[in-house]
Amino acid sequence: MKRHASMLGSTLLVALFAVVSSTPFSVAAGQAPAVDRRSPSAAPPMGDLAAPQVGGGISCEAEQKLASLDARVPVPLLPHMANHQKQNMRDHLLAVQEIVTATASGDFGAVESAVERIGYSEEMGEMCNHMGAGAPGFSEQALQFHHTADTIAAAARLRDSAAVLQALGRTLATCTACHATFRQSVVDPATWSSRSTKTAPETPVAQ
Repeated sequence: MKRHASMLGSTLLVALFAVVSSTPFSVAAGQAPAVDRRSPSAAPPMGDLAAPQVGGGISCEAEQKLASLDARVPVPLLPHMANHQKQNMRDHLLAVQEIVTATASGDFGAVESAVERIGYSEEMGEMCNHMGAGAPGFSEQALQFHHTADTIAAAARLRDSAAVLQALGRTLATCTACHATFRQSVVDPATWSSRSTKTAPETPVAQ
């Protein structure tokens, strides 16, 4: 049990860093950062929107420099889509916190309730497909996370703490793998439509 807790603790630190970092994705546990072989002066494609400079914030030039140093695959998203995705990821982390706390106290009903927020549903599947419309492979990895999360609830129904932690560890492994591969790239509607297979939404994606 201590070994599972140790494994979970290190993985949770990676997940926490992924959410609080300046970009929504981070490098997987135990994996070396990808080497960017592009020119340091390379700028992101036209249409990418950098955050405006606001009182000590990061300038557009600095954002472009950061993007040029990040070799992960960009996921083109409209501003409201990117914001919604970050909100979801922060809630995913809260759900993980609730799962760990509930498992420690043996409250398996609370574990199942928390898993409902990160498990698979048709609505979640549609959202993943929409978010990843401009980045081949993203939707598949996102869906793998949600399907793997369902195994946590299955373990909770068996009232098996070790199995819950093992399932949670596998679920977080899908998170870190996805974060190591992809990063957000905020773009304008025309750019998003040109890179995706769908029409740019005019209203925020329903949660």
